Amino acid sequence: MAKVFTITAPPKLGTRRRERTSDPRYVDGQRLLVEAMRYLAQADPVSNRPAIQLLSEHVRTRFRMSDSPLG
Repeated sequence: MAKVFTITAPPKLGTRRRERTSDPRYVDGQRLLVEAMRYLAQADPVSNRPAIQLLSEHVRTRFRMSDSPLG
């Protein structure tokens, strides 16, 4: 049988997680991208599909899911 040794680590009391604060410029940028996608889709959805997909991918990968351009 093998023995298991554990080394305990002291808790880090001084480091608290910082709460996220919403930056109005960040949400405005997201709102602008959503409005651009909406405009492209209304103007000509077939020919603007690559541009809409590019903007959609950017919004999906760059913004937090908790940020909403609607509120």
